[in-house]
Amino acid sequence: MITDKSAPSNPNHVIRVIGAKNKNLRSVSLDIPKKRITVFTGVSGSGKSALVFDTIAAESQRQMNETYSSFIRHRLPGYGEPDVESIEHLSAAILINQKRIGGNARSTVGTATDIHALLRLLFSRIGQPFVGHSDVFSFNNPQGMCPRCEGLGKVNVIRIDRLIDQEKSLNEGAIRFPTFRPGDFRWKRYTATGLFDNDRKLKDYSPEEWDLLLYKSGFKPPNPTPEWPPTAYYEGIIPRIERSFLSKDSRDSHLYREAINDVAPRSVCPECRGGRLNQEVLSCKINGFSIADCSRIQADELIAFLRNIREAEAAPIVNACITRLEQLKLVGIGYLSMDRETGTLSGGESQRIKMVRQLGSSLTDLTYIFDEPSTGLHPHDVHNMNKLLLQLRDKGNTLLIVEHDPDVIRLADHIVDMGPGSGVAGGTIVYEGDYEGLLGSGTLTGKHLRQRASLKEQVREPSGWLTISNAALHNLRGVTVRIPTGVLTVVTGVAGSGKSTLINHVLPQCYPETVIVDQDAIHASNRSNIATFTGIFDPIRKLYAAANHVSASLFSFNAKGACPACSGAGTITTDLAFMDQLITVCDACRGRRFRDDVLQYRLRGKDVSEVLAMSVDEALAFFPEKDIRPALHRLHDTGLGYMTLGQPLSTLSGGERQRVKLAAELDKHGKIYVLDEPSTGLHLSDCEKLVSVIDRLVEQGSTVIVIEHNLDIIRQADWIIDLGPGAGSDGGRLLFSGRPRDLFMCKDSLTAKYLEAYR
Repeated sequence: MITDKSAPSNPNHVIRVIGAKNKNLRSVSLDIPKKRITVFTGVSGSGKSALVFDTIAAESQRQMNETYSSFIRHRLPGYGEPDVESIEHLSAAILINQKRIGGNARSTVGTATDIHALLRLLFSRIGQPFVGHSDVFSFNNPQGMCPRCEGLGKVNVIRIDRLIDQEKSLNEGAIRFPTFRPGDFRWKRYTATGLFDNDRKLKDYSPEEWDLLLYKSGFKPPNPTPEWPPTAYYEGIIPRIERSFLSKDSRDSHLYREAINDVAPRSVCPECRGGRLNQEVLSCKINGFSIADCSRIQADELIAFLRNIREAEAAPIVNACITRLEQLKLVGIGYLSMDRETGTLSGGESQRIKMVRQLGSSLTDLTYIFDEPSTGLHPHDVHNMNKLLLQLRDKGNTLLIVEHDPDVIRLADHIVDMGPGSGVAGGTIVYEGDYEGLLGSGTLTGKHLRQRASLKEQVREPSGWLTISNAALHNLRGVTVRIPTGVLTVVTGVAGSGKSTLINHVLPQCYPETVIVDQDAIHASNRSNIATFTGIFDPIRKLYAAANHVSASLFSFNAKGACPACSGAGTITTDLAFMDQLITVCDACRGRRFRDDVLQYRLRGKDVSEVLAMSVDEALAFFPEKDIRPALHRLHDTGLGYMTLGQPLSTLSGGERQRVKLAAELDKHGKIYVLDEPSTGLHLSDCEKLVSVIDRLVEQGSTVIVIEHNLDIIRQADWIIDLGPGAGSDGGRLLFSGRPRDLFMCKDSLTAKYLEAYR
């Protein structure tokens, strides 16, 4: 290991880790300086996360949780004791990761950042007319919420044209909703009334019959058939669906969610117009704006509104609100509005909101742990985010950052480079010290940081064009652009400039054959792993079956071969009531998931559990079979050679999920592919592999469109489309579309500025 002397010598000024062995860590020991920024670098799978998250963060959270009662601990995330000899001088850690904030429809950017609480206080103080104290301005308070949508801003509105097929009779199934179809019990509540001609098409009904079928309620039919319940009252189709499926007390709504969304899609509440509050509260205004109006505009526009408030008694509230909003702008999410639901935020947006929340805290001597905070950020936004990281440090806190971005690495007071490779080839510290020392260290990270590559010399010629005309979705301002086919196009611009709207939403509408390879969760069972998803586990099981003359189903942990004690899970989960759930390795199979008699069958000296424990690269050396190797090669080519064949899909990061999906597409030809920030989570050296994979797709005749901030990817483009100049209402314009070298002539482009500095 290469090291320098930049770390403090006083042991009380460091977090001391001794003998960390989690995952692939090889008894790692190190001193991390307190009240400094330490960045952990290294290729994917080198052990960064195992050291920072699974060891340091887990131990800090575990010890913090032990200070609470067992009742409270049961409601907190559980952390097992990490495999480490000792961690000394550990401070309380706050994990700011890319896990989405989530929450229900009542959780918004405004509530998550406390900006909405400040706005409520502001309107209760100076809003006119006075309607009450700050609580009534909360859409989660029954006194303030809109009675129609109950504070959600949206309601399910039944679309008669979707619910009713007028070309059919009741007997032919005119009501298009489950339990209202011919023979269903709710269908009989109309056909058994004696009120209708059940064989007459609904288009021939009189207005009175239409009103009776859809809306009239609360009476007993005078001449029902014998199938009508004698004590029942008639209820029209619309009130019946609203009561049974759309009310908050409905017990069946979750069973028919897809059907409900089809016939009664969510729409803006007609009473509050999305404002979530009742009419009295919405009548209270400041300079012509209600609190709903303030929540509806994006952060930088809200700042301008607040600066026009002159009342002296409101100054402290206004200043506090502006400070929070300015911080949102600094981390590149000034385009968000306060009414944006947190469940719709990306992982990167969620992480930056968590960061802003911490900046408002007066606590010091904490350890903040970040997971690639540059994710989803343009270089311009990374520059601004770095200012906030420095603010956190200068308040007297310790920052541990797992990162690949050169601008964040350069910010570090101390750097820990993990490697030298990934998986079994990693797990050691190959360098400790400052940035200048890293550049001369000779490590993989140091070598790539020293490189300064130029734009691609020879660009490909388009084979044709895809045209988008007058796109006006979200913040796009009538964008018309031609995208070349048969080449690599990179779409750039700051976060919120309209890239994803244009490429992920508008393009597929114009060209439905577009294949979007995103970072969303892979839809598979919770037992799916790399081997099952890629389809190689079936031929592997057949190899074992043929070699041992037994059934292939024995080698499935979901079928005959599963350990009976853990049902093939490999672990046993025990609920200890008010104490934390206890997850232990299954004693019967020792975590191997299979019955002992199944594990006695071998293939080239390995049992099936040992094969699932192999990395992709190890499996490439083990399997010569032609029906297995192509899938392994594709995973290797996308930078996933360190992953094990048995790794559950649920444990993959967003970037890993995207590259697994990309690997599945590599042998297909002639399609339009969209990749949304594929460099997420990739080391500088892995970006070269990614570019090779993309080039391979293009050479096969495909059109590849990449939304990207990474300058190493941008410089490999054959064509660049740049949106901006800013985010939200300041973006949505086409700044440039053309060959990369011509981008430098676009003076409004922030991408051009940073690409020029990178050369």
